[in-house]
Amino acid sequence: MVTTSVRLPKDMVEEIEKLSKEEGIDKGTLIRKLIAESLKEYKIKKALELYREGKVSLWKAAEIAGITYREALEELKKRNIPFRYDLEDLEVDIVWATK
Repeated sequence: MVTTSVRLPKDMVEEIEKLSKEEGIDKGTLIRKLIAESLKEYKIKKALELYREGKVSLWKAAEIAGITYREALEELKKRNIPFRYDLEDLEVDIVWATK
């Protein structure tokens, strides 16, 4: 692991301390957990933005987000993003189905 530092507002530090006590884990572990969850959410959000804008296929968005295609479909539903199925998607599906 690598050590890094960050300046946080006092209220945020107090909330981290409170949550770490509630969960029975040290602050460092909690912070790593929160950052990991936030990074995953950020990647999904950014990938689905690219999909919504028509810049990538859903397969590519799933790859960018680090999730499966099925999980990407669930995220579309959860976030009320319309499912697009275009020629590129069909071509990818045909290649996959003929392997």
